[in-house]
Amino acid sequence: MESKKEKTFKFVVVGGGIAGVTCVEQLSSQFPSEDVALITAGSHIKAVTNYKQVSRRLEEFDVEEKPSSVLKEKFPNLTIIHSAVKSLHTQTHCLETTDGRVFGYEKLCICSGARPKLLTQENPHVLGIRDTDSAQEFQKRLSKAKRIVVVGNGGIALELVYEVRGCEVIWAVKDKAIGNTFFDAGAAQFLIPSLEAEKEEATAPCKRQRYTTEDPAPDSTRTFTADEYSRGQNPGSVESGSALGPDWHRGIELQGAEQVSRRVSVEYQCEVKHIFTSEEFLLSSKQTLKPDTAGSWPVFVQLTNGGTFGCDFVVSATGVIPNTEPFLHSNNFSLADDGGLQVDDHMMTSESDVYAAGDVCTACWEHSPLWQQMRLWTQARQMGWYAGRCMAADVLSEPIELDFCFELFSHVTKFFNHKVVLLGKFNAQGLGSDHELLVRCTKGQEYIKVVLSRGRMVGAVLIGETDLEETFENLILNQMDLTAYGEELLNPNVDIEDYFD
Repeated sequence: MESKKEKTFKFVVVGGGIAGVTCVEQLSSQFPSEDVALITAGSHIKAVTNYKQVSRRLEEFDVEEKPSSVLKEKFPNLTIIHSAVKSLHTQTHCLETTDGRVFGYEKLCICSGARPKLLTQENPHVLGIRDTDSAQEFQKRLSKAKRIVVVGNGGIALELVYEVRGCEVIWAVKDKAIGNTFFDAGAAQFLIPSLEAEKEEATAPCKRQRYTTEDPAPDSTRTFTADEYSRGQNPGSVESGSALGPDWHRGIELQGAEQVSRRVSVEYQCEVKHIFTSEEFLLSSKQTLKPDTAGSWPVFVQLTNGGTFGCDFVVSATGVIPNTEPFLHSNNFSLADDGGLQVDDHMMTSESDVYAAGDVCTACWEHSPLWQQMRLWTQARQMGWYAGRCMAADVLSEPIELDFCFELFSHVTKFFNHKVVLLGKFNAQGLGSDHELLVRCTKGQEYIKVVLSRGRMVGAVLIGETDLEETFENLILNQMDLTAYGEELLNPNVDIEDYFD
């Protein structure tokens, strides 16, 4: 393998998503005279644009899908290799690509992302949504569908059930409330009326630019938004495109075959027990539907709550799996319980000179009491940027401290057309019974939840245009004792922004 090396680079980054591109930009700009390589299977890469610092920790940005040549024009020292990785040999510091080429590296960063945790891998009636191609496939199937079953309770599921029109949606969630990944039952109850109401047509331009699923013209740009994760399909492969942003649905028409608006039925506290084809279901002794109904659907989903539903296809939105293949074979990477590559507080894996960032890795350092890892676009950007800095510091033999972005968890997104801000231990993660909640809710307008531990704010959920994110962020970071304020902290007649300014 050593003798087959085509070239050895100072830095090699694998993955054309946000983490990889952010990392390679950092390295290429800091070391303009060194050879840097980006290995990516796709012809387009994801780039951060319109970056805005909302507060000390909260950030918003768009993600543009651009031809990789844009990076090459910006950084003359950057080589872009269009291929997937076949194997990694950490002992000899080289990678082999699927087209048979071999490249050496001095420092490597793996940013290969994650793929969907599909309910079943081989069923043509089960679809995961990751990239432009799978979004197009979803749109194509939906246009002919009268009923779909959506399984999952994360960001993709929340977006889908709200956006789909002209098609009945059966939404199966394993929890007692919707959106369990992001908020509690109270916030879910606040949002449910939005799901039942008619969708408002956008009267103002979308602040986030959209992408189109039409084939791009040469050197064209497609724009995504960088919040939530919608992860890929195709297990064992890193050839699928990089993940879409949460506004992926705004560039395409999610319209079914029926002349109805939104029709969603939620099945709580259940999971998929079995998926049948129409033929299998007709022969099954578990059949609970009338024969004439049974034959009219191509696929049937049996849930653990006893319900069985025929549908045109199933959307599997049950989480993601770190895309660690094909890096593991013959190497000694330490893996976390969730399957991610373990990284320390310098984003380094257990293999010498190999770093990782984004969804493929799991942060295994001692976390700040106010931070947790969630596989989101904001964290992918932060990790990619920080990994680049760590690789540079190692080469320059300079010390580097853990970046302040890992001090406080902060995320801003949008669900059911409501702005959602999450701060710190927003769901009282890991606090046990040692916490109290303050809640203020104005139906249809805002939902505010504050998590207090020993009188100090440690987390918050803000839904709607509350304008409280910066104030609450400061209160969490400052750890001021708020015991004396009690419930007055959320008194709508008190201008809390001015009070704590």
